[in-house]
Amino acid sequence: MTGLGGVGTQFISQLSTLQSRLSSRPSHPVTLTLVLLARSSKVLFSESYRALTIDLSSPSSWQDALSSSSQPPFSTTRLVEYLSNTPGRCILVDNTSSEDLSSSYPLFLKKGISIVTPNKKGFSGTYAAWTDIFSSAGSHGGYVFHEATVGAGLPVISTLKDLIETGDEVEKIEGVFSGTMSFLFNNFMSTDESDDSEAGMKKFSDEVKKAKELGYTEPDPRDDLNGLDVARKLTILARLAGLEVESPTSFEVESLIPKELESCKSGDEFLSRLPEFDGAMDKRKKDAEDSGRVLRYVGTIDMKKKELKVGIEALSRSHPVAGLKGSDNIINFYTKRYGDKPLIIQGAG
Repeated sequence: MTGLGGVGTQFISQLSTLQSRLSSRPSHPVTLTLVLLARSSKVLFSESYRALTIDLSSPSSWQDALSSSSQPPFSTTRLVEYLSNTPGRCILVDNTSSEDLSSSYPLFLKKGISIVTPNKKGFSGTYAAWTDIFSSAGSHGGYVFHEATVGAGLPVISTLKDLIETGDEVEKIEGVFSGTMSFLFNNFMSTDESDDSEAGMKKFSDEVKKAKELGYTEPDPRDDLNGLDVARKLTILARLAGLEVESPTSFEVESLIPKELESCKSGDEFLSRLPEFDGAMDKRKKDAEDSGRVLRYVGTIDMKKKELKVGIEALSRSHPVAGLKGSDNIINFYTKRYGDKPLIIQGAG
């Protein structure tokens, strides 16, 4: 597996549990053998393809072993060669956000190596790259599993696939696809009546600073506020639903970064200057309040019009998206089967 940050560390914990559970099944036991760990600077691997002699239930065990490795990172070519020679079925678990690695997925798949990943880059790049990934999978023995590219731990992709495969027709997909944006707008404009007395005092720049302090944003909040993360997720869902979306930049995406601050040299400089531009967001909030609505950062896929859109929407307080709390995501599937009342998936993203 590659990528040993927060996601990778949690995956190893899951893998430790799965190894024990699957190997002890009374029927069809499965043995999971970890033969390679990699981060951007080092690799720990087994030349004999036997399981690495580390305790996966103890983070210090595998972290110390990897830190002690003198093996530099594999090139993509070498990684493909190494994994293709494993004695059994092989899975590459990519917990990185690397565009270089994800662009090489077809090379792995054509060698029969399956892919499991939360990395959005390969599935939201060009439409040609998307097609190449899935045309390389299946018939060659390698499979692709990327549920966590949209909604993290929420069953968004599997639900969409199930709807389509059982004959339903998707008409619209709408929701809040970013925990960061959810947190920002749920606090900036709450539907909780107890917050009404303070609502007018809340400034958008203060909520951005709070989100960063609590770890909801990237180190540079502009990486969240530009809307590209949401656009990538919409691109993936739209393609799964049958639209040939060229890229995440081929449709309307509203950035919340004032143009004057796009060239700031750092995230800290950006945050220090953001209060200068609270006026524009204050006006949008007042206009929404005057019409009995709230602002939310929403992604929408209109299958009938073949249109995608990401940006701030003024929604009635009774709208399913309006009542979100904390940093929850919510995805609404409007389909022939569900009619005017959507199938809703909601939870921590």
